[in-house]
Amino acid sequence: MNSSPHLVDIYVGARLRARRTLLGMTQENLGEAVSLTFQQIQKYERGTNRIVASRLYEFAKVLNVQVSYFFDGFESTVSKSGVKEEKTDYEIEPILTRSSIELIRKYSSISDPSKKKLVQDLVKTLSFQEDE
Repeated sequence: MNSSPHLVDIYVGARLRARRTLLGMTQENLGEAVSLTFQQIQKYERGTNRIVASRLYEFAKVLNVQVSYFFDGFESTVSKSGVKEEKTDYEIEPILTRSSIELIRKYSSISDPSKKKLVQDLVKTLSFQEDE
């Protein structure tokens, strides 16, 4: 028997962590909202514990997403032959890195449109320099 987490569980856990982090919630905050410990949330986010349907529904309500959110894009992690490819969280969903999520949160908190435009221009300039 294979003791490593199933790719679906890893993917769903990564999506759970991404949404929680994007909303600025701690594992403890999420755990309190669904009557779990932060350690249980950690296990779900790593994919070491599977999330049953009723719990996934609770998470979706607390995180203000549809249940389907947790599976969006999963098909792209499976090869054309149907064999599941082992991937890290970053390879599954590049936007899931802590720094990417923090950048999105900070950018979203900017209320001045001219400042948002400055950030966009800066990122475009920096990424253009990287391509050279």
